[in-house]
Amino acid sequence: MTKRIYLVGGSKGGVGKSMVTMGLVDFLHGLGEKVLLVDSDTSNPDVSKAFKTEVKCELVNLDEADGWIELVNQCAEHRDSVVVINTAARNNRGVAAYGTTLRSTLGEMDRELVTLWVINRQRDSLELLSSYLETMADTTVHVVRNGYFGEARKFELFNGSKLRETVEGKGGKSLFFPDLADRVSDDLYSRRLSIQAAASVLPIGNRAELQRWRAELQKMLSEVIH
Repeated sequence: MTKRIYLVGGSKGGVGKSMVTMGLVDFLHGLGEKVLLVDSDTSNPDVSKAFKTEVKCELVNLDEADGWIELVNQCAEHRDSVVVINTAARNNRGVAAYGTTLRSTLGEMDRELVTLWVINRQRDSLELLSSYLETMADTTVHVVRNGYFGEARKFELFNGSKLRETVEGKGGKSLFFPDLADRVSDDLYSRRLSIQAAASVLPIGNRAELQRWRAELQKMLSEVIH
């Protein structure tokens, strides 16, 4: 069976890409999938450090053409693995300049690219998404409204936009990412814990909150991962 490539994007800092990536890797790993995690946040690779004992991790700089070449080569080499790409805040320029390197090779690799595009409630999130859709045309893009910034109904700029119509018209979904209590997410980041590790070492109250969030996240991801 063909293994997908999942790209977690957003092209700006603070929207929650890393947390979505961590939840996605945890979900896929829980399904028994072999996962290759490609972390493009080379200056602060917290996600790959959290999962380094659970899945294979590679650091790739997607600001440069060489990084995209290496990404494609890694995808081709690990055909038996689902690939999860954690992009950095600055990668929008790299995507615009070199993203076709990946898109143009999907057919030869017999891979499908699925993007989880994480947004907050600000207009620039949508502008960056519009640019991404142009670069990665004919691929599947799902929009993830991060619950950290409020309930789904509060994402008014996206909810009533033509951009949403475009995304859903091409088969994408408008998803809602559940919020996780700050004290638990802070533990994940500061201690560089994977979700599986955190579920066994955190205090009981923190673990209960983590499991609540994990269950909600699994419902969301089940909509787009089969």
